Amino acid sequence: MTSPLQHIQSLPTWLVGRVAARGRGLVADAIAAEGLKLMQHAVLAATAEYGPVAQADLGRRLAVDPKDMVGILNHLQDAGLVLRAPDPADRRKNAVTVTPDGEAVLRRCAALAEAANDELLSPLAPQERQQLMALLTRLHEAP
Repeated sequence: MTSPLQHIQSLPTWLVGRVAARGRGLVADAIAAEGLKLMQHAVLAATAEYGPVAQADLGRRLAVDPKDMVGILNHLQDAGLVLRAPDPADRRKNAVTVTPDGEAVLRRCAALAEAANDELLSPLAPQERQQLMALLTRLHEAP
């Protein structure tokens, strides 16, 4: 008979959570070389994808509290990675755009995140990596 702790640690949800936490830590450590935290990176990426975008829309898309979004965007703007300017469609709002330096940081972060994920998956053979990704995708897309 297994102990209660052994039972919990044998559950797929526990294992997936632990692997996810390790992966987030590896990526967070990697992109820290660019002076970014995970959410700052996500906001920068969303700005590049949707920009110019209203600051409030960014917050809604990423489920970030408006007060937190202000701090994140302040950091990104101070680093020269985004620009905030009055939205031409509604001058009461700020539109956020990514700068060329921000685009360069995103490219470097993509490479750093790939390297971190390679480290995470290093115990697996290439075929096992493909299989894991296929299985994770199926679980993620399941109703």
